Amino acid sequence: MPTPIRKAVFPVGGLGTRFLPATKAIPKEMLPVVDKPLIQYAVEEAKAAGIEEFIFVTGRGKQAIEDHFDHSAELEALLSARGQADLGALGMLHLPPGAVAYTRQQDPLGLGHAVWCARHLVGDEPFAVLLADELVLADTPCLAQLVSLYDRVGGCVFALADVPREQTSRYGIVDIARDDGRVIEIKGMVEKPSPAAAPSTVSIIGRYIMQPSVFAELERKEKGVGGEIQLTDALARLLGRMPFHGLRFEGERFDCGSKAGFLKAQIAFALKRPELRDELMAYIGDQAGSRP
Repeated sequence: MPTPIRKAVFPVGGLGTRFLPATKAIPKEMLPVVDKPLIQYAVEEAKAAGIEEFIFVTGRGKQAIEDHFDHSAELEALLSARGQADLGALGMLHLPPGAVAYTRQQDPLGLGHAVWCARHLVGDEPFAVLLADELVLADTPCLAQLVSLYDRVGGCVFALADVPREQTSRYGIVDIARDDGRVIEIKGMVEKPSPAAAPSTVSIIGRYIMQPSVFAELERKEKGVGGEIQLTDALARLLGRMPFHGLRFEGERFDCGSKAGFLKAQIAFALKRPELRDELMAYIGDQAGSRP
């Protein structure tokens, strides 16, 4: 039985320049989808998958994330006085004392560097990484699906999605050894290859389960595409030492790092809310009917 996954890393140090001016003073991870910030969806997904320790790799201007997962005595007193003491019913999430840790990525040197910054907090055990701007709407949380596969195969496990060939230069792309339509055995991986050089059109999206040996590879601080320390490059050097698998997960993925993906997520998640669905559907129908 593989060592259980107890810890998750959330790299939240990015500047979110694609969402300026909204992200000038607000972390991009705090942008709300309906009424919850992106980072809360990621944390709730991790919690539902059995994660016990939550590690945030932050940067300058990310204080709002720390405050969001802390208690607010004034707000809670006000809500209690209004008869709204059930914070869970309001969608608010509190994590147990001692379950949350923060560390800083002082220099924006890439995703691999952000994960490396969490090495002392992770220690010598396997861990998950979740990117908050990759939002997945699923009956079974995406990370829980990965954990289920990991419990069977061990090693490293990633969430995978098929992408158009012309978009391979945006993602880490896997080279496939075996593919049963849902689980893929991985024999290679490359970060942001050109469409002509891509070994497949199957990409890693922002959910990872990894072994701590990746830290030794990240320690080399070798720069890859874009002059950044790429997580995919470090993982590729571990191939052959342990099993590597990917999962075509069940659910709909939204790239909330793009404006179009973020807007699609707003609609999809709002339509799942009974109190919003009918009014929103009526509005969408009216708009569609008014088009020339």
